[in-house]
Amino acid sequence: MEQRDWTDGHVERWKPVLPELDPDVEGAVTRMKKLSVHLRRVREQSLVDFALDRQEFDTLHKLAGRGGKAAPSDLAADLDLAPASVTGRLDALERRGFARRTPSTTDRRRVDVELTDQGRSTWLGAMAFLGNEEERLLGVLGKDERRLLNSMLRRIMVVAEDRGGAAWD
Repeated sequence: MEQRDWTDGHVERWKPVLPELDPDVEGAVTRMKKLSVHLRRVREQSLVDFALDRQEFDTLHKLAGRGGKAAPSDLAADLDLAPASVTGRLDALERRGFARRTPSTTDRRRVDVELTDQGRSTWLGAMAFLGNEEERLLGVLGKDERRLLNSMLRRIMVVAEDRGGAAWD
């Protein structure tokens, strides 16, 4: 017999109240919500452990995602922020030794932001903390099951993203 979790009890409590409730839909949605909350908590703990605030992590993450080097305007677009807000973030990251601004090699009017070795190391450490938990959780599934889960979630997200075009990052 399959192990029970908190959601099984939740669905059982609501089924008599809402007889039309589909237990598979309610179970899946509730589990996705609880998993999302769990992973958010793990991420927040990783930020505490690496003495990062969310803004610092998000900025380091976007910079790392651009290969460790980007124009401030690109980071502003990636973070959906006004350029002045990014300037403040970059000032803080520079003070901590996580990033540096250098004159652009292609345009004298521009600066580039580069991830320092310390910034990359801190970002990677925070990412590894979360990645280890993701691996631990999804490690209960075999490779084919993970592929199937990913495919099913993609199909659901295609429908969700088709409704209103909300930003999902």
